[in-house]
Amino acid sequence: MNTRTPRLARALSLAAAASAIILTAGCSGGLAGGGDDGGSEEGPIKLGMLAPFSGSESAFGDYMQNGAQLAVDEINADGGIDGRELELVVEDDACDATAAVSAANKLVTEGIVASVGGYCSGATLPTLPIFDEAGIPMVIPAANSNELVKQQLPGVFLINGTGTQQAEAAVTYAQKSGATTVATIDDATAYSADLAKSFVEQAEAAGLEVSFEATVTPGENDYAAVATQLASEKPDLVYWTGYYQEGGLIVRQATDAGYEGAFLVGDGSVDAKFAEIAGNGYTEHVLGTFTQTPDMIEGAEDWIADYEELAGGKPGPYSTQSYDAVRVIAEAIKEAGSTEFDEVVAALEGLKDFDTFAGPLTFTEDHTLSGGGFVIVGIDPATGSFVLEDDLQG
Repeated sequence: MNTRTPRLARALSLAAAASAIILTAGCSGGLAGGGDDGGSEEGPIKLGMLAPFSGSESAFGDYMQNGAQLAVDEINADGGIDGRELELVVEDDACDATAAVSAANKLVTEGIVASVGGYCSGATLPTLPIFDEAGIPMVIPAANSNELVKQQLPGVFLINGTGTQQAEAAVTYAQKSGATTVATIDDATAYSADLAKSFVEQAEAAGLEVSFEATVTPGENDYAAVATQLASEKPDLVYWTGYYQEGGLIVRQATDAGYEGAFLVGDGSVDAKFAEIAGNGYTEHVLGTFTQTPDMIEGAEDWIADYEELAGGKPGPYSTQSYDAVRVIAEAIKEAGSTEFDEVVAALEGLKDFDTFAGPLTFTEDHTLSGGGFVIVGIDPATGSFVLEDDLQG
């Protein structure tokens, strides 16, 4: 997987519009040469981050940027990499494919040598061939659709568990809770549809009955049809795999329609805004599949204090993963002694038990984690925040 070859011929069509810019942009190179400033001998080593700072998922953008910036600040305070400081260059992808393509092209022209962003899978997917063609490795902190892995691009690495691993946690919890009938609702985005499909496949393999599968259109205010279906079919557990904006409305409307089963949500809905949208009294039976946030991690008190000093607020979802994404790529650049694509990719593949919040990191052959690290979280009625409910151990 270390051979650097163009892949636009088999890449996503959304990247085609980027070709003119890519052809004139400098590819990342070694510490002694390459792109504009990020890969040259002098100046900062530029890391790019795409995240949502506008749109319905904008809450996550600040968490990701602040977590990444904290790692950058720590590495720079320790002397940087071979005496060169890191610089985080951030662009808004709005969790939108078209916006993400434009933002990725901008990062390429700004001379980044690696990408440490990616929240929404549907927005991250079309950026893969852009960064690949420009010779920019990606350490993706949040987006985790299996479609990211299926592209088989050599420079793509995931440090969040995959959709398959998240679905496995959902099925494990369904069985553990005694559920025999389940249902899924997705919003047709790449992440959501992939997670729902994987959950259905694993649930059926585990002997659970899938009552129904539904798809809704994001951005609407009325989900009465699917709410009525839930109340009518009465599955023991329904898995909503979309984002919190729609999820909060669906759980409220389904409850009003008479649904009393467990409402499990994917990691795209794990945010305090879910409870805010659903309203008081509507989140008692809401649980989520998620990787642990800083407040759930033993010994993270000092890190939380450092984050709060930087950001002026508490860390949220994907702040630790973004922090680790910077540390992982920085370690690879340091080990490679270069920002040249093949050498950095080889160094990433060669990482062994690198310390991260998710545990010792060694990438699998397909550049994913060997274990997803997903747990079950519930909503604290006093704050609306998600808290650890079940670590699925034992």
